[in-house]
Amino acid sequence: MEAEREPINAFGVMRPSTPRESGAWLALCAALLALGVYILWNFLHALAWALVLAIALWPSYDRVQRRASSRIGRETVALLFTALVGVAILLPIATLAVDAVREFEEIIDYARSTEATGAPVPAFVEKLPYFGGWAADRWREHLSHAGWMRELAEQLNASSLRQLWTHVGANALHRLVLFGVCLLALFFLFRHGGNLSEKCRNASQKLFGERGERIGLQMVASVHGTVAGLVLVAMGEGMVMGLVFFLTGVPHPILFGLATAIAAMIPFAAAFAIGLAALILLGNSGAGAAATVAISGFAVVFVADHFVRPKVIGGATRLPFLWVLLGILGGVESFQLLGLFLGPAVMAALIMLWRELAGGEADARNF
Repeated sequence: MEAEREPINAFGVMRPSTPRESGAWLALCAALLALGVYILWNFLHALAWALVLAIALWPSYDRVQRRASSRIGRETVALLFTALVGVAILLPIATLAVDAVREFEEIIDYARSTEATGAPVPAFVEKLPYFGGWAADRWREHLSHAGWMRELAEQLNASSLRQLWTHVGANALHRLVLFGVCLLALFFLFRHGGNLSEKCRNASQKLFGERGERIGLQMVASVHGTVAGLVLVAMGEGMVMGLVFFLTGVPHPILFGLATAIAAMIPFAAAFAIGLAALILLGNSGAGAAATVAISGFAVVFVADHFVRPKVIGGATRLPFLWVLLGILGGVESFQLLGLFLGPAVMAALIMLWRELAGGEADARNF
Protein backbone atom coordinates (compact mmCIF):
# COMPACT_ATOMS: atom_id res chain seq x y z
CA MET A 1 0.00 0.00 0.00
CA GLU A 2 1.16 3.52 -0.76
CA ALA A 3 1.91 5.72 2.17
CA GLU A 4 -0.88 8.22 2.75
CA ARG A 5 0.26 11.66 1.58
CA GLU A 6 -0.21 14.64 3.84
CA PRO A 7 -2.38 17.43 2.44
CA ILE A 8 -0.72 20.49 0.97
CA ASN A 9 -1.10 23.47 3.27
CA ALA A 10 -1.38 27.19 2.49
CA PHE A 11 2.38 27.49 2.01
CA GLY A 12 2.58 24.77 -0.67
CA VAL A 13 4.59 22.23 1.37
CA MET A 14 3.73 18.60 1.99
CA ARG A 15 3.52 18.88 5.75
CA PRO A 16 1.87 21.25 8.21
CA SER A 17 3.98 24.32 8.81
CA THR A 18 5.22 25.06 12.29
CA PRO A 19 4.64 28.45 13.96
CA ARG A 20 8.31 29.20 13.42
CA GLU A 21 8.03 28.56 9.67
CA SER A 22 4.83 30.64 9.47
CA GLY A 23 6.54 33.55 11.20
CA ALA A 24 9.54 33.27 8.89
CA TRP A 25 7.24 33.22 5.84
CA LEU A 26 5.41 36.37 7.02
CA ALA A 27 8.74 38.10 7.69
CA LEU A 28 9.93 37.18 4.18
CA CYS A 29 6.72 38.51 2.63
CA ALA A 30 7.00 41.77 4.60
CA ALA A 31 10.66 42.19 3.63
CA LEU A 32 9.93 41.57 -0.07
CA LEU A 33 6.99 43.97 0.05
CA ALA A 34 9.10 46.68 1.69
CA LEU A 35 11.88 46.13 -0.85
CA GLY A 36 9.42 46.34 -3.73
CA VAL A 37 7.95 49.60 -2.40
CA TYR A 38 11.46 51.00 -1.99
CA ILE A 39 12.39 50.11 -5.59
CA LEU A 40 9.17 51.58 -7.01
CA TRP A 41 8.98 54.56 -4.65
CA ASN A 42 9.74 57.20 -7.28
CA PHE A 43 7.11 55.70 -9.61
CA LEU A 44 4.29 55.08 -7.12
CA HIS A 45 2.66 58.40 -7.96
CA ALA A 46 2.59 57.57 -11.68
CA LEU A 47 1.30 54.04 -11.00
CA ALA A 48 -1.44 55.40 -8.75
CA TRP A 49 -2.50 57.82 -11.49
CA ALA A 50 -2.62 54.95 -13.97
CA LEU A 51 -4.82 52.95 -11.59
CA VAL A 52 -7.20 55.88 -11.05
CA LEU A 53 -7.48 56.55 -14.78
CA ALA A 54 -8.05 52.87 -15.53
CA ILE A 55 -10.82 52.63 -12.93
CA ALA A 56 -12.45 55.85 -14.15
CA LEU A 57 -12.36 54.88 -17.84
CA TRP A 58 -12.97 51.15 -17.49
CA PRO A 59 -16.75 51.21 -18.14
CA SER A 60 -16.24 53.07 -21.42
CA TYR A 61 -13.29 50.90 -22.38
CA ASP A 62 -15.18 47.72 -21.63
CA ARG A 63 -18.15 48.79 -23.77
CA VAL A 64 -15.92 49.65 -26.73
CA GLN A 65 -13.91 46.47 -26.35
CA ARG A 66 -17.02 44.29 -26.29
CA ARG A 67 -18.47 45.96 -29.40
CA ALA A 68 -15.22 45.88 -31.36
CA SER A 69 -14.98 43.34 -34.17
CA SER A 70 -12.94 40.19 -33.72
CA ARG A 71 -10.26 41.55 -36.06
CA ILE A 72 -9.56 44.35 -33.60
CA GLY A 73 -7.61 42.88 -30.72
CA ARG A 74 -7.56 44.00 -27.14
CA GLU A 75 -4.15 45.55 -27.73
CA THR A 76 -5.60 47.90 -30.35
CA VAL A 77 -8.46 49.11 -28.14
CA ALA A 78 -6.14 49.47 -25.14
CA LEU A 79 -3.63 51.39 -27.25
CA LEU A 80 -6.40 53.64 -28.60
CA PHE A 81 -7.70 54.52 -25.14
CA THR A 82 -4.17 55.10 -23.82
CA ALA A 83 -3.42 57.40 -26.76
CA LEU A 84 -6.65 59.32 -26.16
CA VAL A 85 -5.69 59.85 -22.51
CA GLY A 86 -2.25 61.07 -23.55
CA VAL A 87 -3.69 63.51 -26.09
CA ALA A 88 -6.32 64.75 -23.62
CA ILE A 89 -3.57 65.57 -21.11
CA LEU A 90 -0.91 66.86 -23.49
CA LEU A 91 -3.14 68.99 -25.72
CA PRO A 92 -4.06 71.59 -23.04
CA ILE A 93 -0.43 71.67 -21.84
CA ALA A 94 0.81 72.18 -25.40
CA THR A 95 -1.77 74.94 -25.93
CA LEU A 96 -0.65 76.70 -22.77
CA ALA A 97 3.01 76.29 -23.74
CA VAL A 98 2.49 77.75 -27.23
CA ASP A 99 0.54 80.67 -25.84
CA ALA A 100 3.13 81.20 -23.11
CA VAL A 101 5.93 81.30 -25.71
CA ARG A 102 3.93 83.82 -27.75
CA GLU A 103 3.29 85.94 -24.69
CA PHE A 104 6.95 85.69 -23.68
CA GLU A 105 8.06 86.94 -27.10
CA GLU A 106 5.67 89.89 -26.79
CA ILE A 107 7.00 90.63 -23.31
CA ILE A 108 10.59 90.59 -24.60
CA ASP A 109 9.70 92.97 -27.44
CA TYR A 110 7.89 95.25 -25.01
CA ALA A 111 10.85 95.20 -22.62
CA ARG A 112 13.27 96.12 -25.40
CA SER A 113 11.07 98.97 -26.61
CA THR A 114 10.70 100.43 -23.12
CA GLU A 115 14.35 99.98 -22.12
CA ALA A 116 15.29 103.36 -23.56
CA THR A 117 12.28 105.40 -22.46
CA GLY A 118 10.84 103.50 -19.50
CA ALA A 119 7.50 101.73 -19.15
CA PRO A 120 4.50 103.95 -18.36
CA VAL A 121 2.04 102.76 -15.74
CA PRO A 122 -0.83 100.87 -17.44
CA ALA A 123 -4.22 102.46 -16.94
CA PHE A 124 -5.78 99.39 -15.32
CA VAL A 125 -3.13 99.26 -12.57
CA GLU A 126 -4.22 102.57 -11.08
CA LYS A 127 -7.87 101.51 -11.29
CA LEU A 128 -7.34 98.37 -9.23
CA PRO A 129 -9.31 98.57 -5.97
CA TYR A 130 -7.54 98.98 -2.61
CA PHE A 131 -3.94 98.53 -3.80
CA GLY A 132 -3.99 100.29 -7.20
CA GLY A 133 -2.23 103.41 -5.93
CA TRP A 134 0.47 101.40 -4.15
CA ALA A 135 1.07 99.25 -7.24
CA ALA A 136 1.28 102.34 -9.48
CA ASP A 137 3.86 103.96 -7.17
CA ARG A 138 6.00 100.83 -7.17
CA TRP A 139 5.73 100.65 -10.96
CA ARG A 140 6.93 104.26 -11.35
CA GLU A 141 9.78 103.65 -8.93
CA HIS A 142 11.17 100.57 -10.67
CA LEU A 143 9.93 100.54 -14.29
CA SER A 144 9.05 104.04 -15.44
CA HIS A 145 12.65 105.25 -15.96
CA ALA A 146 15.13 104.42 -18.72
CA GLY A 147 17.55 101.55 -18.14
CA TRP A 148 15.28 99.66 -15.75
CA MET A 149 15.93 96.32 -17.45
CA ARG A 150 19.71 96.72 -17.15
CA GLU A 151 19.35 97.48 -13.45
CA LEU A 152 17.15 94.42 -12.98
CA ALA A 153 19.69 92.22 -14.76
CA GLU A 154 22.49 93.54 -12.54
CA GLN A 155 20.50 92.66 -9.42
CA LEU A 156 20.01 89.08 -10.55
CA ASN A 157 22.80 86.57 -10.05
CA ALA A 158 23.70 84.81 -13.32
CA SER A 159 24.75 81.60 -11.57
CA SER A 160 21.45 81.53 -9.67
CA LEU A 161 19.55 81.86 -12.95
CA ARG A 162 21.54 78.98 -14.45
CA GLN A 163 20.81 76.83 -11.41
CA LEU A 164 17.14 77.73 -11.64
CA TRP A 165 16.90 76.77 -15.31
CA THR A 166 18.84 73.54 -14.67
CA HIS A 167 16.46 72.64 -11.86
CA VAL A 168 13.41 73.46 -13.99
CA GLY A 169 14.75 71.39 -16.91
CA ALA A 170 15.55 68.40 -14.71
CA ASN A 171 12.15 68.60 -13.04
CA ALA A 172 10.39 68.78 -16.41
CA LEU A 173 12.35 65.76 -17.70
CA HIS A 174 11.54 63.79 -14.55
CA ARG A 175 7.82 64.54 -14.90
CA LEU A 176 7.92 63.57 -18.57
CA VAL A 177 9.40 60.19 -17.62
CA LEU A 178 6.70 59.72 -14.96
CA PHE A 179 4.04 60.58 -17.53
CA GLY A 180 5.46 57.93 -19.87
CA VAL A 181 5.45 55.35 -17.06
CA CYS A 182 1.85 56.28 -16.25
CA LEU A 183 0.73 55.76 -19.87
CA LEU A 184 2.65 52.46 -20.12
CA ALA A 185 1.06 51.17 -16.91
CA LEU A 186 -2.34 52.39 -18.10
CA PHE A 187 -2.01 50.40 -21.33
CA PHE A 188 -1.28 47.17 -19.46
CA LEU A 189 -4.11 47.85 -17.00
CA PHE A 190 -6.50 48.21 -19.95
CA ARG A 191 -5.07 45.14 -21.62
CA HIS A 192 -5.14 42.84 -18.58
CA GLY A 193 -7.65 44.67 -16.38
CA GLY A 194 -10.31 41.93 -16.43
CA ASN A 195 -7.90 39.19 -15.36
CA LEU A 196 -6.26 41.45 -12.77
CA SER A 197 -9.63 42.43 -11.31
CA GLU A 198 -10.65 38.79 -10.93
CA LYS A 199 -7.38 37.93 -9.19
CA CYS A 200 -7.75 40.89 -6.84
CA ARG A 201 -11.26 39.76 -5.93
CA ASN A 202 -10.03 36.21 -5.24
CA ALA A 203 -7.19 37.52 -3.07
CA SER A 204 -9.57 39.82 -1.22
CA GLN A 205 -11.94 36.92 -0.53
CA LYS A 206 -9.10 34.84 0.91
CA LEU A 207 -7.65 37.63 3.03
CA PHE A 208 -10.68 39.64 4.15
CA GLY A 209 -13.77 37.72 3.12
CA GLU A 210 -16.86 39.42 1.69
CA ARG A 211 -16.24 42.62 3.62
CA GLY A 212 -13.00 43.24 1.77
CA GLU A 213 -14.73 42.86 -1.58
CA ARG A 214 -17.51 45.25 -0.55
CA ILE A 215 -15.00 47.87 0.52
CA GLY A 216 -13.06 47.48 -2.72
CA LEU A 217 -16.20 47.87 -4.81
CA GLN A 218 -17.21 50.92 -2.79
CA MET A 219 -13.82 52.55 -3.38
CA VAL A 220 -14.12 51.88 -7.13
CA ALA A 221 -17.60 53.43 -7.14
CA SER A 222 -16.18 56.40 -5.24
CA VAL A 223 -13.57 56.97 -7.94
CA HIS A 224 -16.28 56.87 -10.62
CA GLY A 225 -18.45 59.32 -8.70
CA THR A 226 -15.52 61.62 -7.98
CA VAL A 227 -14.51 61.71 -11.65
CA ALA A 228 -18.07 62.60 -12.64
CA GLY A 229 -18.51 65.10 -9.81
CA LEU A 230 -15.13 66.80 -10.13
CA VAL A 231 -13.82 66.44 -13.67
CA LEU A 232 -17.05 66.55 -15.66
CA VAL A 233 -18.64 69.26 -13.52
CA ALA A 234 -15.40 71.28 -13.67
CA MET A 235 -15.34 70.97 -17.45
CA GLY A 236 -18.92 72.24 -17.52
CA GLU A 237 -17.97 75.21 -15.34
CA GLY A 238 -15.01 75.99 -17.57
CA MET A 239 -17.12 75.88 -20.75
CA VAL A 240 -19.83 78.13 -19.30
CA MET A 241 -17.36 80.64 -17.90
CA GLY A 242 -15.28 80.51 -21.09
CA LEU A 243 -18.37 81.67 -22.99
CA VAL A 244 -18.90 84.44 -20.41
CA PHE A 245 -15.25 85.48 -20.73
CA PHE A 246 -15.57 85.62 -24.52
CA LEU A 247 -18.76 87.70 -24.45
CA THR A 248 -17.43 90.17 -21.89
CA GLY A 249 -14.08 90.67 -23.62
CA VAL A 250 -11.68 88.97 -21.21
CA PRO A 251 -8.23 88.58 -22.85
CA HIS A 252 -7.50 84.97 -23.84
CA PRO A 253 -10.95 83.62 -22.94
CA ILE A 254 -10.05 80.03 -23.86
CA LEU A 255 -7.06 80.00 -21.51
CA PHE A 256 -9.09 81.62 -18.73
CA GLY A 257 -11.84 79.04 -19.31
CA LEU A 258 -9.27 76.24 -19.12
CA ALA A 259 -7.80 77.71 -15.93
CA THR A 260 -11.30 77.92 -14.46
CA ALA A 261 -11.98 74.27 -15.32
CA ILE A 262 -8.72 73.13 -13.72
CA ALA A 263 -9.29 75.23 -10.60
CA ALA A 264 -12.93 74.10 -10.38
CA MET A 265 -11.81 70.52 -9.70
CA ILE A 266 -11.12 71.75 -6.18
CA PRO A 267 -14.33 73.00 -4.53
CA PHE A 268 -14.56 76.81 -4.41
CA ALA A 269 -11.14 77.24 -6.09
CA ALA A 270 -12.65 78.44 -9.37
CA ALA A 271 -13.41 81.75 -7.64
CA PHE A 272 -9.71 82.70 -7.89
CA ALA A 273 -9.61 82.39 -11.69
CA ILE A 274 -12.96 84.16 -12.03
CA GLY A 275 -11.85 86.91 -9.63
CA LEU A 276 -8.65 87.49 -11.63
CA ALA A 277 -10.66 87.80 -14.86
CA ALA A 278 -13.02 90.27 -13.15
CA LEU A 279 -10.07 92.38 -11.94
CA ILE A 280 -8.60 92.52 -15.44
CA LEU A 281 -11.95 93.60 -16.86
CA LEU A 282 -12.32 96.19 -14.12
CA GLY A 283 -9.17 97.89 -15.36
CA ASN A 284 -9.78 97.41 -19.09
CA SER A 285 -13.55 97.65 -19.63
CA GLY A 286 -15.04 99.11 -16.47
CA ALA A 287 -17.20 97.95 -13.60
CA GLY A 288 -20.11 96.70 -15.72
CA ALA A 289 -18.21 93.90 -17.49
CA ALA A 290 -16.36 92.99 -14.29
CA ALA A 291 -19.64 92.76 -12.38
CA THR A 292 -21.10 90.53 -15.12
CA VAL A 293 -18.19 88.10 -14.82
CA ALA A 294 -18.28 88.14 -11.02
CA ILE A 295 -22.04 87.57 -10.77
CA SER A 296 -22.03 84.87 -13.47
CA GLY A 297 -19.08 83.15 -11.82
CA PHE A 298 -20.72 83.24 -8.41
CA ALA A 299 -23.91 81.70 -9.82
CA VAL A 300 -22.06 78.94 -11.69
CA VAL A 301 -19.81 78.04 -8.75
CA PHE A 302 -22.71 78.17 -6.27
CA VAL A 303 -24.91 75.82 -8.33
CA ALA A 304 -22.06 73.42 -9.12
CA ASP A 305 -20.60 73.19 -5.60
CA HIS A 306 -23.86 73.22 -3.62
CA PHE A 307 -26.25 71.20 -5.79
CA VAL A 308 -24.58 69.25 -8.60
CA ARG A 309 -21.41 67.98 -6.92
CA PRO A 310 -22.93 66.85 -3.61
CA LYS A 311 -25.59 64.87 -5.46
CA VAL A 312 -23.19 63.24 -7.94
CA ILE A 313 -20.32 62.45 -5.57
CA GLY A 314 -22.41 61.80 -2.47
CA GLY A 315 -24.72 59.43 -4.34
CA ALA A 316 -21.80 57.33 -5.61
CA THR A 317 -19.67 57.39 -2.46
CA ARG A 318 -22.64 57.20 -0.02
CA LEU A 319 -20.98 59.98 1.95
CA PRO A 320 -22.39 63.15 3.49
CA PHE A 321 -21.07 66.21 1.67
CA LEU A 322 -18.98 67.18 4.71
CA TRP A 323 -16.88 64.04 4.36
CA VAL A 324 -16.71 64.43 0.58
CA LEU A 325 -15.35 67.96 1.03
CA LEU A 326 -12.88 66.94 3.76
CA GLY A 327 -11.72 63.97 1.69
CA ILE A 328 -11.09 66.20 -1.34
CA LEU A 329 -9.31 68.97 0.56
CA GLY A 330 -7.29 66.59 2.71
CA GLY A 331 -6.41 64.46 -0.29
CA VAL A 332 -5.20 67.48 -2.25
CA GLU A 333 -3.07 68.63 0.67
CA SER A 334 -1.50 65.18 1.07
CA PHE A 335 -1.27 63.88 -2.52
CA GLN A 336 -1.74 67.01 -4.68
CA LEU A 337 -4.03 66.50 -7.68
CA LEU A 338 -4.13 62.72 -7.20
CA GLY A 339 -5.71 63.31 -3.79
CA LEU A 340 -8.87 64.59 -5.50
CA PHE A 341 -9.71 60.95 -6.23
CA LEU A 342 -7.91 59.12 -3.42
CA GLY A 343 -9.35 61.26 -0.64
CA PRO A 344 -13.07 60.53 -1.23
CA ALA A 345 -12.31 56.85 -1.91
CA VAL A 346 -10.50 56.44 1.42
CA MET A 347 -13.21 58.38 3.25
CA ALA A 348 -15.86 56.13 1.67
CA ALA A 349 -14.03 53.03 2.88
CA LEU A 350 -13.64 54.42 6.41
CA ILE A 351 -17.29 55.47 6.66
CA MET A 352 -18.35 52.07 5.34
CA LEU A 353 -16.30 50.37 8.07
CA TRP A 354 -17.83 52.68 10.66
CA ARG A 355 -21.38 51.92 9.52
CA GLU A 356 -20.74 48.18 9.64
CA LEU A 357 -19.38 48.47 13.17
CA ALA A 358 -22.15 50.80 14.31
CA GLY A 359 -24.92 48.97 12.45
CA GLY A 360 -26.03 52.02 10.42
CA GLU A 361 -27.53 52.13 6.97
CA ALA A 362 -25.45 53.09 3.93
CA ASP A 363 -27.25 56.40 3.40
CA ALA A 364 -25.39 59.50 2.16
CA ARG A 365 -27.65 61.68 4.30
CA ASN A 366 -26.34 60.40 7.64
CA PHE A 367 -23.15 59.19 9.29
